[in-house]
Amino acid sequence: MYAQMVKTDADRVKSLDEMDPQERAFQQRIDAGEKIEPKEWMPEPYRKTLVRQISQHAHSEVVGQLPEGNWITRAPTLERKAILLAKVQDEAGHGLYLYCAAETLGVSRDDLYEQLLAGRAKYSSIFNYPTLSWADIGAIGWLVDGAAIMNQVQLQKTSYGPYSRAMIRICKEESFHQRQGYDIMMKLCAGTAEQKAMAQDAIDRWWWPSLMMFGPSDDASVHSVQSMAWKIKILSNDELRQRFVDQTVPQAEFIGLKVPDPDLKWNEKRQSYDFGEVDWDEFFQVLAGNGPCNRERMASRTRAWEDGAWFREALTAHADKAAKRKATAPIAAE
Repeated sequence: MYAQMVKTDADRVKSLDEMDPQERAFQQRIDAGEKIEPKEWMPEPYRKTLVRQISQHAHSEVVGQLPEGNWITRAPTLERKAILLAKVQDEAGHGLYLYCAAETLGVSRDDLYEQLLAGRAKYSSIFNYPTLSWADIGAIGWLVDGAAIMNQVQLQKTSYGPYSRAMIRICKEESFHQRQGYDIMMKLCAGTAEQKAMAQDAIDRWWWPSLMMFGPSDDASVHSVQSMAWKIKILSNDELRQRFVDQTVPQAEFIGLKVPDPDLKWNEKRQSYDFGEVDWDEFFQVLAGNGPCNRERMASRTRAWEDGAWFREALTAHADKAAKRKATAPIAAE
């Protein structure tokens, strides 16, 4: 499947000479580092690319609550329960910020969510893997949120204003999540042999899916070139993946964990790590809905959406009543 992914002429970025005057003026603003705001003119492909990327990001935040949520009651101490509960609440808030950013592009939150439930919208493949032990919560915080930060820090500089501003707060909170996960792994590695083995088992299972989070390699990514030209993305998938490996391998070595990659080695010339090839066939299988927990995740989100219908209807009715009351209220004399 992966080998069949090739770029086409449609993926080629237009030169300034090929653009009409309005497009050219827009691209020149992008090149100058200006932010694009919601009511300003933008090419329709730019808007659609943002809707796709921001909604996928938002969906990942709300689906991402599920692997950790069922460990809140099973966390080993009351403090760990409180920390994990706060983290899951943060993820819900991140989804809210991002859905709000997407709405500024003229798409409703309900439409975005219905696309997710219908399988027409994607979310990060990482959340379709199961959490089998408490160490998995540490691995998610350290590796998954670490990969998220690596990707999201650059998005603070993205060209679309609302997305850029949302990412500033999200990144601050994600940095807390990453430290929380690494702290769990440190405690396990400093504990009994069984606890350290649990931590090693977690990194064995989460390392490669974490590398997949950055998306397909650059030569197979059909969106990256244009997204980078518009400065929706600042760095390519492969650049981000390399930075993540270079940052994370020393962290693993520091606490005595072994990265599960026989090809991993330090490249003195590049001052960076060489590492093995990701199993891209697995990546695309999971994206296509064939991962270990795809159906379970969508069933949970669908059930939550249906169970919450009465509450959404009540909120709408309350808002309608308040609007009518305001419209018919007598105007106070000055």
